[in-house]
Amino acid sequence: MQLATIGYEEGTVDSFLQALTEAGIDLLVDVRAAARSRKPGFAKSRLAAHLQSVGIEYLHLRGLGTPEEGRKAARAGDHETMKGIYAVHLRTPEAQADLAKLLELVQSGRQVCILCLEGNPEHCHRSLVAAAVAARIPACIVHLHPGR
Repeated sequence: MQLATIGYEEGTVDSFLQALTEAGIDLLVDVRAAARSRKPGFAKSRLAAHLQSVGIEYLHLRGLGTPEEGRKAARAGDHETMKGIYAVHLRTPEAQADLAKLLELVQSGRQVCILCLEGNPEHCHRSLVAAAVAARIPACIVHLHPGR
């Protein structure tokens, strides 16, 4: 089993879609708390439409998003604080319920990729989500990087 991750910060819609299709992704799971974006094409409804145009399904699991205080820490470049805040959040019932959904999807054999903004997966909570999946099931984690 495999779980991919991707951040759209450094890519365009076209390079983002190309990275997903080249990796054979058929389901993109959005793990942003709020599926909004100032970057054109990456807000929830536009993103879902772009994905649909290339045959990729979209799912938003809001419970796996980073709480506001974690997002503030990340914007300030304090990634360790963000990780600590997110580790606490990941133990909440809402996060655990959405993590269980994600686990089911990965185990079903779908080609799943989780999405957030941050270009560097080591600075993003999606790496923590991926690690939580890999701690529960034997999944190989692959980080996709859309070109510019």
